[in-house]
Amino acid sequence: MKNEHHHEEHDLNHDNHDEHGHSHTHGLEAMHGVEGSGGKLLASILITTLTLVAEVVGGILTGSLALLSDAAHVFMDIFALALSYGAVRLSQKAPSARHSFGFRRMKVLAAFINGTTLLVVAIEIFREAYNRFFTSEHILAGPMLIIAGIGLGANILVALVLGGHEHNDLNARAAFLHVLGDALSSVGVIVAGLIILFTGWYWVDTLASVLIGIVILSGAWRVLKETIHILNEGAPEGSSAEAVEHAIQKIPGVISAHDVHVWTIEPGFSVLSAHVLLEDQLVSNTGMVLQNMKESLEKNFGISHVTIQFECSNCGQACVVCEESSQ
Repeated sequence: MKNEHHHEEHDLNHDNHDEHGHSHTHGLEAMHGVEGSGGKLLASILITTLTLVAEVVGGILTGSLALLSDAAHVFMDIFALALSYGAVRLSQKAPSARHSFGFRRMKVLAAFINGTTLLVVAIEIFREAYNRFFTSEHILAGPMLIIAGIGLGANILVALVLGGHEHNDLNARAAFLHVLGDALSSVGVIVAGLIILFTGWYWVDTLASVLIGIVILSGAWRVLKETIHILNEGAPEGSSAEAVEHAIQKIPGVISAHDVHVWTIEPGFSVLSAHVLLEDQLVSNTGMVLQNMKESLEKNFGISHVTIQFECSNCGQACVVCEESSQ
């Protein structure tokens, strides 16, 4: 156990030195990304707030449930954007003794809350649509079309502002899905308004609200599924502990790997820890084994933060690694 402990300490020190240079570069890139996404989110909040005011007033004046349903979604867009902005700011805080990974998970948590609110909004829309099926209300299709058109224009503008987010940024993607779903909702309101204007079929407004609810529900499911997977320490997308173990075992000088754990702190930042059994070799050779292992994991799985505990195949006197590490 003592020999193994000394060798593990040697490997971890080597690993930490290498990770420091990588993390510094990654941190600078992340900081620029955070500043850019924060400004985009603030601009989107302003545009979306103006849209909300227009749709609430328009929905009340025209009596359109579809327009009010869309307004409810717009309100949740504002909540989602504000929450995302707060998470972005918190994620900038440096790691501490109590939070060794910093607050990277805040953006994932914000995405989870956004997904939950989307689910609640969809359920409420379905409830209102069900009640509306049993009542008949006159709807002013003309004003409904005008206001929905303004809302659609605002949604497209916000989508363009947020459209440049990083694919790995789940928080920004959740906010973008809110806005994209709202844009589709506005399209539904416009289609319903045109049908009502030319046919007088007021029930189409209720049908449009149901379709809007389905769009929102679909987005909520996708966001919740991914965030729950991450919060439950699931393996990164496209990888598994078994696949990583096989990749490690292909490295020259490695006999086997066990106790392999791989998980995601946030999309784009994956972590691995493992015990690796090595062939008998000089301690000076293990640095190259470790480097090859890290390069393989980064290239094939996108895993950049690696902690490895090396073990000897034979801890008797024939094992040079154990003998050297105990000196």
